Amino acid sequence: METGNELREFLVSRRARITPEQAKLPAYGGNRRVAGLRREEVAMLAGVSVDYYTKLERGAVGVVSESVLDAVARALQLTPTERDHLFHLTGTTASLRTASRPMRTLVRPAVQRILDGLTESPAFVGTVTRGLIAANTLGRETYSPLYDAAPDGIPNTARYTFLNPGAKEFFIEWDTAAANLVANLRRELGTDPLNRDLQQLIDDLNRDSAEFRVLWRSHDVRTHDAGIKFIHHPVVGDLHLTFESMPLPADPGQNLIIYGAEPGSETADRLRLLASWSATSQAPDAAT
Repeated sequence: METGNELREFLVSRRARITPEQAKLPAYGGNRRVAGLRREEVAMLAGVSVDYYTKLERGAVGVVSESVLDAVARALQLTPTERDHLFHLTGTTASLRTASRPMRTLVRPAVQRILDGLTESPAFVGTVTRGLIAANTLGRETYSPLYDAAPDGIPNTARYTFLNPGAKEFFIEWDTAAANLVANLRRELGTDPLNRDLQQLIDDLNRDSAEFRVLWRSHDVRTHDAGIKFIHHPVVGDLHLTFESMPLPADPGQNLIIYGAEPGSETADRLRLLASWSATSQAPDAAT
């Protein structure tokens, strides 16, 4: 990732989305040549010179103080996640000064036992590159279309979302899911710009998916570690699942992802049905 270009494009995109009215600035006529705020308006709101802000936006500033970045973040009305992303892009966080830690690609037996113990909830171990490197039985059945489409048996949710025609049927709210995924990938890359596997994934998706390219150019940045996933399962129908994603500190680059359903809901009933169907389909034939 070219950090200077990334910083410039991120700042330009953030000031383009804010109107003078939103920034509580007087409107200076209707012939504005730029969308959103001008550089000089951001500089004024942040309390820095226009020349300094222009250099910052071009990535031509060396060490930037946290107080200046906080002022720019306030001027651009950045979310907490976007503010963190700005700090990463300017090298103001320690993570950018060290080499990327190697990512574990194997799941420890202790972690697999945790997955297998969650018999009523689909559960996975995922990586920052969106590979599902382990799952429990209900997890594999819940995401069966992804497993069926994975030639090596390891699904990649990002590649499936953008490169598999079945994704738009499987993910009921595909547009929302895709936008959240891309915004989260951008946050991951800003946090760990030396991760070659992550960069390769993004390069591949930019090359092969026009829809990914459009979303990537938006420069949106979000965390997506909890929420709701809407999927259409080919056996039991629509599932409205809550999810939580938690990093595994002993395993850099791995996250434990657990899905669930509201007690007494239709989705809870359908998960039980899916678990029963899975147990039946995997049971050995009594005649053998």
